[in-house]
Amino acid sequence: MAFKLGGENRKSNYGSTKNRFNKEDASVPGVPVIRKNDLAKGIMAEANIDGTIFISDKIEPGSEEERKILMHEMKHMVDMKTGKLSYTDNSITWMGEEHEREKGKIKFEGQWLPEGSTEFPWEQH
Repeated sequence: MAFKLGGENRKSNYGSTKNRFNKEDASVPGVPVIRKNDLAKGIMAEANIDGTIFISDKIEPGSEEERKILMHEMKHMVDMKTGKLSYTDNSITWMGEEHEREKGKIKFEGQWLPEGSTEFPWEQH
């Protein structure tokens, strides 16, 4: 004899929209994205050590540009969570090597470069 279930809903929530990128509100699962109008000149977004991402309010919500920026910042979030990247007000630590940080610049291989420079290995995502 077989056991027969009733007509309850057996629909799976696997892949439900609760864990997907929502381009309307710039959400990233588990990471608060906060729109800001006071980011430093030339900065479009920042990944923060507290687990948040700041994004410029000048970036169009739902745009391809916004998606690319958030994907880049999420790579920084992963690097911070896995211990590859860390920072304080005075330094950036990448793969265990500490680099001085001062007035919007980071000392890397003997040169002071602006934060966000693509010459930094942590920016090459």
